[in-house]
Amino acid sequence: MPKPKAGIVYNDIKPVACKIASEIEEKLTAAGWDVRMTTGVGGILEYSTPGDPVCHTKIEQLTPSNFDRDVKFAVVLGGDGTVLSACRQLAPCGIPLLTVNTGHMGFLTETFLSHLDEAIEKLLAQDYKIEERSMLTVRVFRNNALLWEALSLNEMVLHREPLTSMCHFEIQIGEHAPVDVAADGIIISTPTGSTAYSLSAGGPVVTPEVPVLQLAPICPHSLASRALVFSDREPVKIFPATANRMVMVVDGNGGCYILPDDRIQIEKSVYPARFIRLQSPEFFRVLREKLGWGLPHIAKPTSVELP
Repeated sequence: MPKPKAGIVYNDIKPVACKIASEIEEKLTAAGWDVRMTTGVGGILEYSTPGDPVCHTKIEQLTPSNFDRDVKFAVVLGGDGTVLSACRQLAPCGIPLLTVNTGHMGFLTETFLSHLDEAIEKLLAQDYKIEERSMLTVRVFRNNALLWEALSLNEMVLHREPLTSMCHFEIQIGEHAPVDVAADGIIISTPTGSTAYSLSAGGPVVTPEVPVLQLAPICPHSLASRALVFSDREPVKIFPATANRMVMVVDGNGGCYILPDDRIQIEKSVYPARFIRLQSPEFFRVLREKLGWGLPHIAKPTSVELP
């Protein structure tokens, strides 16, 4: 009878992540698991350059060759960047991820190294729930040919280059009439991405289970241009309505240059990210712990004693 398969994805530039990855591999192997290991590097999208504007890797080709749908779970060791990378690598196989924070903010991580032994015990006992988060499929077309594509858990950002003026964006959501947005850039984000760049640009926080996407303009040149929340069943098409070259970035990780005649198409991906939750998901607790949302204000003193 073949051994059950488990995976480990780790940030190999962090010594602590490398050390813990080896320890988990030994523990799972001793427990009778066939362990597959890979680094988060395989999910990094990289950037195109002016001399090499095409940086195209098909979505399904990011999955490591030693991972498949028979992998029961994968332990991810790193920060939010490693989690984003692991999602791009393993979402096409539907592999659930136990995310362990070895970074700083760790907004997307489930547990910490100090609780790792307990987490592994629950993992092996199958004492957990799986939460699915929607992802985006982002594609760039040039002359109707696919130029670039990627999975995105957080957001797609299209913005002007430095030293250029404000840009215009023609945006069509579903079958609705196109609209023109004048701004430095625009963000299309998932509910997960609502607490990332979109939040900094003035967009609302959206709880993960709500089936929507949102559009947030960056520094809009109009009081009427505000964040918009819409159904995730509607695809989005973006046409650069400006003569300037633009830059597209996905999940703050990689992207490509966008020329005036290019077209960007964004839609909810058929591949959700699947996260292992060791306790019932409590989104407001995460907001409170990571971003300080909802914490009580500390009252100022009513009087000050002078020396």
